[in-house]
Amino acid sequence: MMRYKTLIILMLLSGLWSCKKESGTKIMYLAHGLPQTHPVHKGILKFQEALHKKSGGKLAVKIFPDGQLGSEREVLELLQIGSVAITKVSAATLSNFVPEYNVLGIPYLFRDKAHQFSVLEGEIGKSILKKGSKFWLRGLCYYDAGSRSFYTKDKAIRTPEDLKGLKIRVMNNQMAINMVNALGGSATPLAYGELYTAIQQGVVDGAENNPPSFVSSNHYEISKYYTLDQHSSVPDVLIMGTKYWDKLTDEEKQWVEAAAAESSEAQKQYWNESVAESMQKAKDRGVEIIIPDKSLFAEQSKSVLEAFEKEYPELADLVHQIKAQ
Repeated sequence: MMRYKTLIILMLLSGLWSCKKESGTKIMYLAHGLPQTHPVHKGILKFQEALHKKSGGKLAVKIFPDGQLGSEREVLELLQIGSVAITKVSAATLSNFVPEYNVLGIPYLFRDKAHQFSVLEGEIGKSILKKGSKFWLRGLCYYDAGSRSFYTKDKAIRTPEDLKGLKIRVMNNQMAINMVNALGGSATPLAYGELYTAIQQGVVDGAENNPPSFVSSNHYEISKYYTLDQHSSVPDVLIMGTKYWDKLTDEEKQWVEAAAAESSEAQKQYWNESVAESMQKAKDRGVEIIIPDKSLFAEQSKSVLEAFEKEYPELADLVHQIKAQ
């Protein structure tokens, strides 16, 4: 079925290819899985606008949102073969290709938002973006994906002890699984599309995500408590396939990088606005917003970092550089 779907996508793109050059304009296809109301999509629209302006119309972007061309993994494969130029993926997804992205998921790696983007937009972050080139995936910039926090249906989480015995849905990512287990919960990987019903029916007691996702998924309708422990801050990444990147001239590459940087700055503001709006919706619905002592959660989750450094000793220095910055 996946091969059939991929074939259909390739046929679609092949049909579009004939429209790729119009009046000297190079058109790049950008696909992602988010809805058009999402702050990351708004950041991508800014990238589209900025690239058109900086290139004087010589480079243009055609956007396929809402998973039109497949899942994150499927679109990454389309980038690798050169059928799609650009996509947006979570750094957690990229960690399956590039080990350095795993570092960005370590609990409480960043002290705050300022520290996070100081690292991501500095030499460390830029070097990680380039690490994917050997897998035909070149990072352009980071987008704010907020901080993930716990939400539950029936029991409030105020300290790590409150997680004991609770089944918490996590992404199918080893770092996320280890973190919830270290805090005393029972990590339960589950497809995101099944989560609303799983919480409603008590298959899991809760989950963890950022405020815009908590609200846009409608999980705030069935979860009474939202605990802002902010245990991880995994960014999104705007990625271009190297098969397309290598075809660009030096000047075109400069336009792309400048437009990406501009879109990243704009997207941060879109994200902050979305967080404020989402939190207000949750409060209006009667969700109790809990501000816990984050140091308790940070202390309890230290074993996750220790396990990571044992598994990836070659990345231990990178972790220390980030924490020291």
